[in-house]
Amino acid sequence: MRAFSNVDCLHLWESGAGLHPLDQGLLALSAALPETPGESLLDWPLGRRNAALAQLRCSSFGPKLQGWTACGKCGEKLEVEMDARWLTGQESSMEPVIVNGQSFRLVTSRDLAQAAREADVPRAAMCLAQSCCLDSGAAHGWSEEELEQIGQQLALADPLAETRLALRCPDCQYEWQETFDVAAFLWREIETRARKLLVEIHTLAAAYGWAEADILAMSGRRRAAYLEMAQS
Repeated sequence: MRAFSNVDCLHLWESGAGLHPLDQGLLALSAALPETPGESLLDWPLGRRNAALAQLRCSSFGPKLQGWTACGKCGEKLEVEMDARWLTGQESSMEPVIVNGQSFRLVTSRDLAQAAREADVPRAAMCLAQSCCLDSGAAHGWSEEELEQIGQQLALADPLAETRLALRCPDCQYEWQETFDVAAFLWREIETRARKLLVEIHTLAAAYGWAEADILAMSGRRRAAYLEMAQS
């Protein structure tokens, strides 16, 4: 897996703007793993995909994740920090998951893409269960309770498929959980890096008449020195 350069961030931001967040994460992963066919990435279990995205984040932006959220009770703004390396240290089960005598494989990005087309949560849950069921001849009319049980067992078998953060407000002591989406977080960082680079390129090109490629070829320290002089 290769880390992203400034040029990579610009190209990814440009080509991925407007795509579904699921597709943006896969686009980033495909760029970091050019030897891996994009179709095969679609069929990776979500935990494997998320672990790879966390590894990509570490190599491109460092392991420390920082973000902000708001207390669901009092609205107080909270800073959230975590180490992305924690997301790379868990493995998904490679064995089928057995629920009530039926076999299921782990959820993939392809499954999520199909479920995202459904209009409501129960229909999406049914779509996921149908996609992952390995028993082609079995009846797929599961009850709501059975769908919940299937989802719980799949989550246990693939612990990185969904990351839940336990949070507590220091002001009102309210406790809750939030889902951390590593793909969305990484894409926001790619977008932030790209927009920052565009401002730097515009400033230096206007001040010195340099081409974009020449500006991007500079080291970050050298580019910052020129920006300081151009803005003084």
